[in-house]
Amino acid sequence: MKQTLNHNLVTITSLSSSLSRQHTNTKAHFVAKLQTCKDLASTIATHSNVVKFGLSNDTFVTNHLINCYIRLVRIHHAQKLFDEMPQRNVVSWTSLMAGYVSQSQPNMALCLFHQMQGTLVLPNEFTFATLINACSVIANLEIGRRIHALVEVWGFVFNLVVCSSLIDMYGKCNHVNEARLIFDSMCRRNVVSWTSMITTYSQNAQGHRALQLFKEFNHSSSEKPNHFMLCSAISACASLGSLGSGKITHGVVIRLGHEASDVIASALVDMYAKCGCVNYSAKIFRRIPNPSVIPYTSMIVGAAKYGLGTLSLQLFQEMVDRRIKPNDITFVGVLHACSHSGLVDKGLELLKSMDGNYGVTPDAKHYTCIADMLGRVGRIEEAYQLAKSVQIEGDEYAMLWGTLLSASRLYGRVDIALESRNRLIESNQQVAGAYVTLSNAYALAGDWENAHSLRSEMKHTGVYKEPGSSWIEMK
Repeated sequence: MKQTLNHNLVTITSLSSSLSRQHTNTKAHFVAKLQTCKDLASTIATHSNVVKFGLSNDTFVTNHLINCYIRLVRIHHAQKLFDEMPQRNVVSWTSLMAGYVSQSQPNMALCLFHQMQGTLVLPNEFTFATLINACSVIANLEIGRRIHALVEVWGFVFNLVVCSSLIDMYGKCNHVNEARLIFDSMCRRNVVSWTSMITTYSQNAQGHRALQLFKEFNHSSSEKPNHFMLCSAISACASLGSLGSGKITHGVVIRLGHEASDVIASALVDMYAKCGCVNYSAKIFRRIPNPSVIPYTSMIVGAAKYGLGTLSLQLFQEMVDRRIKPNDITFVGVLHACSHSGLVDKGLELLKSMDGNYGVTPDAKHYTCIADMLGRVGRIEEAYQLAKSVQIEGDEYAMLWGTLLSASRLYGRVDIALESRNRLIESNQQVAGAYVTLSNAYALAGDWENAHSLRSEMKHTGVYKEPGSSWIEMK
């Protein structure tokens, strides 16, 4: 009797072990399928099988389902799954937060974290890195600092991933010194943290420091620069107009085999154009086997800056013929080209075609290009009517009315210059420039009394215009 009981127990244990192995194998099978799913149909089919096999409440499998839907840009599917989960862990919360950040909804990620704080789930380093990235996207320094404080409280202040994200966030918020403090406090750095700091300098008009740090990395680190770091170094050369440094960095790109990268090729095209070598830009552009919208746009913008309107338009047409969809920056480039080449009718035609033909809604940048284009050929009234009809605010508002102010000064339209000046002062944008330009408009029209009156008003109110400056690289 005892032997039979033992035999039954062994049989039950063996069966239980077999079912457990089968369950584990089934989970592993579904997870492997979800990791390789490349379309919605196969994901939904796998999801159905997960439900059939009774794994819909399994946190591990559901987390992979959430990630799969996020990868396929189906954030609503991911949110629905998340809402139905009986038990969520830190991976569930962080995955959904990262999904919202990747799909340009950073505020939703921050809201999710607020909800997570009301649960027993504790954040990890990836949670904080995701939240900091959300703050970077919206350049919200106040929330970023709050997250930074929580990082210190939870003891992630020396974490490599978190610190690199903090450097990037402070850089995006234009607080370079705070970014540098974090960089200097790091016990260990990798290529990502170095890249974050170099990019911070490059994006905040501190190209010299970016290149200095890039040189320091090459001398002190055993790691090789990646294409993100190289792109930031090239952008720093472009902002300085430093052709020598640009050629040296280009040499590093070739030596490390990154020349085929679309992003680096685009940065090189832009850098050579800004350094006055449009021919070099064209050579690099023509070496790209299948250029995407990014290098095309860089080449169009580069040609436009040097008044090569015909070349810009040819490149645009070539791009359209190859069924490459232009983006909003591409249109800024071609409209800028039309403006500097006097191709007014072509520019107006392109503006009208943007939304209907290409699905790009014109914004303040495009309207400013058109106002500049009309102003350059003396069609001030049309530019004025356009400026009045556009609903924009802030810096973009100032850019549009500042452009109109300059054009109306050149063509003696003091009435429009006066209104443009008033609008700029009301918006508290470009105040000093507005006074000076209107004063010059009066002077050009021979109204010296009003010209002197405005200069006196500037002195009385303490408005001071900083002198302009430019530089060149000396060999």
